[in-house]
Amino acid sequence: MQVLIIGLGQFGMSLAHALAERRIEVLAVDSREDRVQAAAALVTDAVCFDAMDQKALATASPEKRDVCVCAMGQEAREASIVVTALLRQMGAPRVVARAADEIHERILRLVGAHEVVNPDRAFGEQFASHLLLRSVMAQVPLGDDLMLTELQAPAPVVGRTLKELSLPTRHGIAVVAIRRGDPQGRRTTLPDAATPLAADDVLVIVSPADAVERWMKGLGR
Repeated sequence: MQVLIIGLGQFGMSLAHALAERRIEVLAVDSREDRVQAAAALVTDAVCFDAMDQKALATASPEKRDVCVCAMGQEAREASIVVTALLRQMGAPRVVARAADEIHERILRLVGAHEVVNPDRAFGEQFASHLLLRSVMAQVPLGDDLMLTELQAPAPVVGRTLKELSLPTRHGIAVVAIRRGDPQGRRTTLPDAATPLAADDVLVIVSPADAVERWMKGLGR
């Protein structure tokens, strides 16, 4: 898999690092030489140029990349819109753009972004869930309607089976996997409806966005 990342601020650099650790081929681009040099130690290749320069951007061959990420931040809103449009014009098969707010997101979609992300908002929502529901370990949106949640088994369900809980019919919650064991050696297994849940189980759940919160509140947590 080949990924082009344009913009090496905190978000872009973190994304480049995370993808490189997964052995994804990453080409990182920024107009600042210091950022490019920092990324060069992490990724397959790092290049310094202004991505709004159409000729320069073409040298990155966006049409050949599996994913192109416009990761420019709040200070480069106009540039991110231009670059997103250029990537689509050049035939990039999948363009993911970073948005600063709802208006910015709307414009990015209008110029052709296949997907728009707002990492600040996503982190805020996830951290809010962590503050309110301490059993929630991580949450990832699945499109506009569903949420993937990792949840430490709440105390009221420990010792009970998934069959007893009837989560799909009562709450619209599907437990798709369970991670068992101590934190250093957990193994992921398919759920067995007849096996009682243990205190150290981590439930991997797919559900409507607010279903887990409603279920947890119903448990008195």
